[in-house]
Amino acid sequence: MVKGTMVRILLADRIAPEGAAKLREAPDVEVEERLGLDEAGLTAAVRDFDGMIIRSGVTITGTVLENPGRLRAIARAGVGVDNVDLEAATRAGVLVMNTPDANTLSTAEHAIAMMLALARNIPAGHQHVKDGQWDRKQFVGTQLAGKTLGIIGLGRIGRAVAKRAAGLEMTVLAFDPFVSSARDIDGSITLAASIDELMGQADFITVHASKTDDTKGMIGADQLARCKPGARIINCARGGIVDEAALAAALKDGTVAGAAIDVYSREPPAGNPLLDAPNIVLTPHLGASTREAQLAVSLDAADALLDYLVNERIRFAVNVTGLPAQLTERDRQYLDLATRMGAMLSPLCAEGVATVRVTVRGKTLESLCPTLCQQLLVSLLTPHFATRLNLINIEDAVRGRGIEVTHGAHTGPEAISDMLRLEVNGKAGDHAIEGTVFDNGSPRVLAVDGYRMDMVPAGTMVLIFNNDQPGVIGLVGTTFGDHGVNIADMTLARRDDRALMVLKIDGPVPDDAVQALAARTPPICMVRTVTLGSLG
Repeated sequence: MVKGTMVRILLADRIAPEGAAKLREAPDVEVEERLGLDEAGLTAAVRDFDGMIIRSGVTITGTVLENPGRLRAIARAGVGVDNVDLEAATRAGVLVMNTPDANTLSTAEHAIAMMLALARNIPAGHQHVKDGQWDRKQFVGTQLAGKTLGIIGLGRIGRAVAKRAAGLEMTVLAFDPFVSSARDIDGSITLAASIDELMGQADFITVHASKTDDTKGMIGADQLARCKPGARIINCARGGIVDEAALAAALKDGTVAGAAIDVYSREPPAGNPLLDAPNIVLTPHLGASTREAQLAVSLDAADALLDYLVNERIRFAVNVTGLPAQLTERDRQYLDLATRMGAMLSPLCAEGVATVRVTVRGKTLESLCPTLCQQLLVSLLTPHFATRLNLINIEDAVRGRGIEVTHGAHTGPEAISDMLRLEVNGKAGDHAIEGTVFDNGSPRVLAVDGYRMDMVPAGTMVLIFNNDQPGVIGLVGTTFGDHGVNIADMTLARRDDRALMVLKIDGPVPDDAVQALAARTPPICMVRTVTLGSLG
């Protein structure tokens, strides 16, 4: 963000007052609350804001994001983002973030509470007493100790539920296709090979998977038919993961002994078959409805949005492939280096890019390699694209242009120091740049097209390729002097019969100065300018 530029944030859903206050207290931030907007209202509103915060009550469709205007980010105060068209957001270059940690404990506790209420018939018993009755034998329940809890999905909430179930002396069985071995979890959880295996062994089954195209209807009639006799189902994750019609039928015919449901395919659940099903406990999407969770998701959403819009730091990204949820300071330094390296090479690739190869050296950069590749591509290609490019939409943009991209890491014993290398092939030939970050955080360019150097990439720079012969430095100095251009610093590298000068200039370089120098050929072969941000 350019310092002093006003950032506008839309609150399209109600958040905790502390979260709204944090946004309003931030310098150069303007906040506006507009609640209850329909699709047409959102479509018109988002264009005037840099960021917005939503909860589950607002749906961001492809229509809303067709012409996003200045919108750069959406923060979901909560975990689920099934109310956001992620593909449309990605195409539009709009970052979508959530708050994955803030409501973990509250949701896990609600799942345990629902399981207890179901096991001990608490809602029905409560109403029975309120109605003036006292027939205790109707409400004989089942204890949890010694029973098997099947957990579908071992993310943050699934693991929090497992920990609490262990405290209730339950045996925990779990299925998650992304947890491949017992090494990924502690010893209190046994992994099932499939959902079918879990359904056949668990006394209670609780769902904690994300809602995707793959998980929609994941628990259907076939899976419910495999349930252990007396099994009970709990869903505090997302509506639609459990087939509601199939579950209602299984409750009515006794295939499933009971169910506790907090989320629905459509909310409010008017006409939902579960409303008339027996042996069921229903709550109105209360998983994250604690004062602590409401405060935490609001503060986390505000922090994440400000961090991106003001500091250009990405946290908890949902639609950026391969980006860690939290970036270390070292990670940020290398992403900044990637931005500078891509921008330096960009003027050399104005005639088009066919292939890109990104290589990192050093074990510490291996996991960050995909993100560094994306950042290099954004910086390299932005001057040559009419659309806004960023980490969110760069993969779609590159794919659409048919650019072949590969990346890899060298982490062997020879990779003593960390280094980043970008190689580009296009109509104008092959180009490459290498760089590193010193221990003090200073970015360094170590080579451009094989010309070795040690240069800090910052400010306005001129890259001059020339024949390596006497008088060239004087020619450059005289030409720029005649046009009022002051050279602040110079780096010179030689290779065979050619040389590369990288000049740092005080202020912008007039076009006529560049043209005058480029016209002196030979010995001048190529002149390109680039402006990078200052350090810090």
